[in-house]
Amino acid sequence: MNNFTFYNPVKILFGKGQIASIKNEIPANARIMMTYGGGSIKKNGVYEQVKEALKDHTVLEFEGIEPNPHYETLMQAVEIAKRHQIDFFLAVGGGSVIDGTKFIVAAMNYEGGDPWEILSIKAPVTSAVPFGAILTLPATGSEMNSGSVITRVETQEKLAFGSPFTFPKFSVLDPETTFTLPLRQISNGIVDAYTHVLEQYLTYPVNAPLQDRMAESVLLTLKEEGPKALQNPQDYDVMANFMWCATMALNGVIRVGVPTDWATHYIAHELTALHGIDHARTLAVVLPSLLRYKQESKKAKLLQYGERVWGVNAGTEDERIEATIQATIAFFESLDIRTRLSDYEVGEDTVKAIVQRFHERGVKDLGERSDIQIEDIEEILMKSI
Repeated sequence: MNNFTFYNPVKILFGKGQIASIKNEIPANARIMMTYGGGSIKKNGVYEQVKEALKDHTVLEFEGIEPNPHYETLMQAVEIAKRHQIDFFLAVGGGSVIDGTKFIVAAMNYEGGDPWEILSIKAPVTSAVPFGAILTLPATGSEMNSGSVITRVETQEKLAFGSPFTFPKFSVLDPETTFTLPLRQISNGIVDAYTHVLEQYLTYPVNAPLQDRMAESVLLTLKEEGPKALQNPQDYDVMANFMWCATMALNGVIRVGVPTDWATHYIAHELTALHGIDHARTLAVVLPSLLRYKQESKKAKLLQYGERVWGVNAGTEDERIEATIQATIAFFESLDIRTRLSDYEVGEDTVKAIVQRFHERGVKDLGERSDIQIEDIEEILMKSI
């Protein structure tokens, strides 16, 4: 097992009715900005619960944070929040709203030039305004980590940042808030969480059996509960299990002491930035080709994954690896997630555009072994068509 430092200060309030508890988590004299997306929280009862819990607080609302939150929109929120002297934020929504709020709270205190530097040149975040979160869409794990991914429409860039200062102070996870989700968003959330686990698990062995089995337990639970969530999205227990899986997939617990590989995410972000394809669907496109392309260096873990999660234990090593990748593809497809670029009417022109963008940025050394270069990315994407 590798050396590690683990830090996660997020307080989780899990279960039915927990939105009411936020009044005890926010300072009584706080000036709050409530951030949310397209207004679905006004249709599923969440908005009313939040307003009731905060009836004794000063609350300013900022609506309209997009999927793949836009830098331009978030900077509007920063300007308004500064003008109104906001000193606490409450993100109500899915990963995009929470990610966007993380950028807002960091930009509020940024003393450099353009806050985009936090993403573009990894300018350090030295402080941030405190915030909490109410999760309504399980997928990204943003409710219990410090990471954020932001899109700049002007330049078609989608970049990430993280800081110890951008953990939520608390997050509410009430499975009932998921009962009205469209099936497409549930499918996306399952695949997003599943891929998060695989990128921390399918690397190479470092004798960390506990982390391996914890990762496998999340994968197995998603495999079992995911289809149930699509069949009956108002089953409290099923949605509770799905919600907690998505949180556990990316709260840092399964990644401690092991190598991780975020190349699939890094590449897939470009497809979303250029074509607006749902994040989870871009992951489902890139992942199988990347696994095939890097199967020699990932062999031991691919074989372990196949045996323990999919019961693949017959045939040569190469046959077992291919069967494992096919099982993963079949799982994604069973959730109505297509796994080829051609399924999204994306072809070689986009591959060339991504390669050019990576050359301009000087992208290099992706993957757990830092051995994925731009020419490898091109081959992986060509195999995804």
